[in-house]
Amino acid sequence: MSAARKLKDFFQQLTNGGLPLAVWLLTFAQLMFSMAKPAQAQETKTPALFHVYFGTYTSGTSEGIYRSTFDASTGALSKPELVAKVTNPSFLAMHPTKPVIYCVSEVAESLPGSEAGRPTGAVIAFSREAANGSLKELGWKPSGGAGPCHLSVDLAGSALFVANYGGGSVASLPLNAEGVPEKPSSIMVHEGSSINKQRQQKPHAHSINLDQSNRYAFAADLGCDKIFIYQFDPATRTLKPHDIPSAPVAAGSGPRHLAFHPNGRFAYVINELTSTITAFKYDSTKGDLEPIQTVSTLPKDANTPGNSTAEIVAHPSGNWLVGSNRGHDSLALFSIRPETGELKLVANVPAGGKTPRNFAFDPTGQWLIAAHQGSNSVQVFAFNASTGTLTPQGEPVAIGAPVCVRFVPIKP
Repeated sequence: MSAARKLKDFFQQLTNGGLPLAVWLLTFAQLMFSMAKPAQAQETKTPALFHVYFGTYTSGTSEGIYRSTFDASTGALSKPELVAKVTNPSFLAMHPTKPVIYCVSEVAESLPGSEAGRPTGAVIAFSREAANGSLKELGWKPSGGAGPCHLSVDLAGSALFVANYGGGSVASLPLNAEGVPEKPSSIMVHEGSSINKQRQQKPHAHSINLDQSNRYAFAADLGCDKIFIYQFDPATRTLKPHDIPSAPVAAGSGPRHLAFHPNGRFAYVINELTSTITAFKYDSTKGDLEPIQTVSTLPKDANTPGNSTAEIVAHPSGNWLVGSNRGHDSLALFSIRPETGELKLVANVPAGGKTPRNFAFDPTGQWLIAAHQGSNSVQVFAFNASTGTLTPQGEPVAIGAPVCVRFVPIKP
């Protein structure tokens, strides 16, 4: 019999006068305890501990990928420890179902397996030990272009996607049964330029993301001022140009990263060169982005010449969006209008360090960790999802040139 039915029968007996006082008190306490147990059990299932992996640039004191332990019940972050020696592992991605982590090696070299005479970077796969978070290399492949700077994995875990900034290209790499990348199955080389003569003389693919349907991939190209759109074939694990080849942003914007709203109906692109965010309405049946708004990431009174934006992340609640400013060194917090996807700048929160290139919310949505490339540190923030308040938690934690943050739950 359910607890609710027992409670109903109990009160019926009480009304009829069929229970002595002592029995009444004991029975009522037992019923309240039994009804509270499911809620307690549910609470214990929420992960409190996470491994946090940091990608870095290795020209200074850093040597590769670092790992910390994060306690989501207190906001405490342990001292980062080196877990993999890699040259410039500047971006990380996780396999959706396997204990595998991927990184780029952001270089431009003639690597084994690459096209003769064509500089390229690499993508590397590591197995992840669940308990202590240690990494073991599984294999690597050329990225299909120079200077790989961004990675993503499709929802089925069948393919890895990489954006090559120096090569102006994106590529898909099939993943085998162990999650190890094979050689690129498709390489799409971008063409074009734009009006900024210092930064936009040629293509610079800066990111690639799939939508929630797992059918379309979107590559933000800083050099071309375009979001290139590709169809993804899960059978061949290849990319091909979509019938709608691209979505534009304003000339000189320099689109860098894209974030989908959790509901899949909106997408947001952060523009590095103009310190703006362009909001799009997204039609997943057609793979079409329709621009609806462009807003500044800076306050109206900002006097920060040379500011450039970097990362953009939507909060899991769907109510908030955050972008990072390098130069102004702030986190731009926006509220999201749920009906239209439109943005409103709520606050510019000091990032707690210099050059906040990357940040991430933890899976609970209660914390954010920002990585400061310029001040060699990371900063934990508490996040209030009701008010949108970001509050620094403790002092910055030292680590050399951190440029990517990724959380993985530690399972009991």
